[in-house]
This record gives sequence, structure tokens and C-alpha cells, in this order.
Amino acid sequence: MIKHHDTPLRTDCAIDTDGRITFSLPPASAAAPQLLLVLRPKKGRPETTVHHLDLEPAPADGGQHAVLEPHQGLDEGRWDLFLLPEPGAERQRLRPGLRDLRVLVDGHLRDRPSPIAVRIPYVTKDGFLALRAWLRPAHAEARTIDVTDRAVTVEARLHGARLHEDATVRLRLRGSNTVRSIRPRLDEDGRGFSFTAGQKDLAVDGGGAGRFWDAFVRPTADARPIRIGRLLDDVADRKHVYVYPAVTVDGTAARPYYTVDNDLAIEMT
Repeated sequence: MIKHHDTPLRTDCAIDTDGRITFSLPPASAAAPQLLLVLRPKKGRPETTVHHLDLEPAPADGGQHAVLEPHQGLDEGRWDLFLLPEPGAERQRLRPGLRDLRVLVDGHLRDRPSPIAVRIPYVTKDGFLALRAWLRPAHAEARTIDVTDRAVTVEARLHGARLHEDATVRLRLRGSNTVRSIRPRLDEDGRGFSFTAGQKDLAVDGGGAGRFWDAFVRPTADARPIRIGRLLDDVADRKHVYVYPAVTVDGTAARPYYTVDNDLAIEMT
């Protein structure tokens, strides 16, 4: 059972350049308090994944802190945070305090090795502290998106893999086997690339209202497609923050957007 206290327990958090997250709480009277990270299950499903972090005294301020190390991988999803005062006690949901996420702001400027592990502390709609996590073998980070009246141009950078001369960008029509392949422009370092999706690439046979193109890059002809999105900064939920204009395709508006998972897609409306 989750207990929400009238006097909320607030938790500060800070991320260092190595990706280490330190959570700081007020002093506790219990002997063995722990911080619980619980992977939020899909609706109607039970909780299955929990991480326990021991809370240690912090002599500098008299409080207590727990550390989530960079090597402690979290499954992709949303993680809710709780205090467990002692074994067998009722867990308490945590409210956010100060969040120091400065090192994440320019995180897209650093090349990342495989696997790509991302953790972003954020505040839920009901005002609690949570973590957004992604864990992928490789990732293509979208940087700029330019929309004209005829096309959508995307600049991106690949992390965890390298691009080869036969690399392709693939637009996959969601819920179907329809795929459009686009030859990207490659940077000399084999990481940066850009592509332009024109009216011919985005047109859908038989109309297209309410259809979605999901964007991928394939580093070589026989490689698995890698999702294009934007994960490497301090924005946990991008869908309603980054809003782009639309291209008109045969009377249908094609608008690039970020999904609830911060992946790049193009909506036909």
C-alpha cells in the first residue's frame, strides 16, 4: 500500500558528469532506511521490478543520501521513488526538492558508447519525484528539425554505432509493412548525418489522415534499424514541449513530433 503523507517528504537530487545520481533526504530516525525505485507497470499489471538503494548518513548537512551509480542499469520506462523507513514498514512516496540537472543540458554534445543508458529525474503530473529511463544498444539523437512548405529536414548524430556508405534512413508507416528509404548525408566522422523527407516520401496511398511515420536509421544495409529521437538532455517529456509546423502533402498536413517515448515521428493529419 502506498502512503501519501500530509507533510510531504521532499528529496533533492543531483547528477554528476559521470551520470551518477545522488538523492538527498532529511534525517531519519529508523535504523536501516532505503530508497526504493519501482518500475511503473502498465495499466492493470502488477509491479515486477524494484531497485533498493541504502540510505547513508550525510555528515555535511545531517541528512541522508543514496547513490544510483552509472553502472546500475535501469530498464526502459518510468520509475517512481519511495522511502522505506525500515524493513516491513509502509513505503512513502517522495516529493521533489531541488533538482540539479545542469550536466544534462548539453548531454547531446558528448558521444556515448554502447549501451546508451539515460536517466532523467522529473516531476509527475501529480507532483511526485520519478525517473525517466532509456536503455538501448544504440541511439540516433535528433538535433535540429527544419520544416519548410515542401519538406522536413532532420540533423542527427548516432551514438553506440558508426554509419557506413550504405546507411539509410527508414520511415516506417506505423501498423503496416510500408517503409520509405531515404539516403542520408553523412558527416566525415561516421556519426553525424542529416536527411530530408519530401512530399513523395511522406505521401500515403489512399490518403493518410491519422497515420504516423516512425523514423529510424540503418547504419549499414544489413544492420538493425536504430530509432531516431531526442533523449540526451534534461527534458523527460518532449511531446508537448517541442511543437513543429506542418508540411502539406496532397492536402494532408505532415507534422514532425516527438512521441511519448521521445522518439521522432511524423504525423499525417
